Amino acid sequence: MTDPKADTPDADNQGGTKAAAQSAGNLWTDIGPVLLYVVVYNVLLRLPEGNSLFNEETALYWATGVFAAAILGVIGWTMMQGRRIPPMLMITGVVVAVFFAIGVALQDKQFLKIKPTIINLLFAGTILGSLAIGRNIWKTAFEHAFKLPDHAWRVFALRWAGFYVFLAILNEVIWRNFSEEFWINSKVFLLIPISIAFMLLNLPYLLKHQIADEDAASQPQGPDA
Repeated sequence: MTDPKADTPDADNQGGTKAAAQSAGNLWTDIGPVLLYVVVYNVLLRLPEGNSLFNEETALYWATGVFAAAILGVIGWTMMQGRRIPPMLMITGVVVAVFFAIGVALQDKQFLKIKPTIINLLFAGTILGSLAIGRNIWKTAFEHAFKLPDHAWRVFALRWAGFYVFLAILNEVIWRNFSEEFWINSKVFLLIPISIAFMLLNLPYLLKHQIADEDAASQPQGPDA
């Protein structure tokens, strides 16, 4: 006999909250490389002058190199855990490595500064492209954490696509109009809080549309299932 509590709204919300907490457990693997990037930059920026290898002019290159290594470390850790590497993580790793190599080879920091713009636009394009061909990549990435009807997955994906476009625009505004140090540190005091706030604002929508396992099994499978 089915447990009657399983079909109550409270049970659904508890399941959704638990899933959200599990998903939030990956937060440190997402923001850890960014925090390391900012710390390395600020440490090198404040080293005494006269060091030709570690100084204000090379701080951004070193920080980006450490960031690239951290991303590769996260990818390696994910593989060691026997888990599938998220497409967004692969995009980040490839773009960071390519733009880091170009920036160092040409000694042009502009390539390093437009890197977040390219990454965020690629994220948005990947989400929108998957929806266009009937394959919701956001559902594939997060269906382990939430069980939603297809229309809710589409709305969720579109929200994130729009958010990534916003982040791309914000990056361009900041690096073109403010100092390099402000641009770097804004990733901690501005971008991370904005991203966390966006995720929290979406949580009520996800919990509202969370469906019980029994209902999920009976849902018709659309083209983006």
